[in-house]
Amino acid sequence: MVHRVMQRVDVVLDQRLREAIALVVQEQTRSLLPRLREEVESVVRHAVYEAVADELAGSNSAAPLR
Repeated sequence: MVHRVMQRVDVVLDQRLREAIALVVQEQTRSLLPRLREEVESVVRHAVYEAVADELAGSNSAAPLR
């Protein structure tokens, strides 16, 4: 009987822990999105700035396009 009870407890714990972890991961992901957007925007802005600066300086003709 103890073995069966422990098996049931194991199943319930597994399910509830998965749900709890999924909820925490969703909440953390949601809170990270604004910061990730800021970082992506900064990286893109910097890359465009460098590409335009290289083009204006004429150094882009020596570098192959990707």
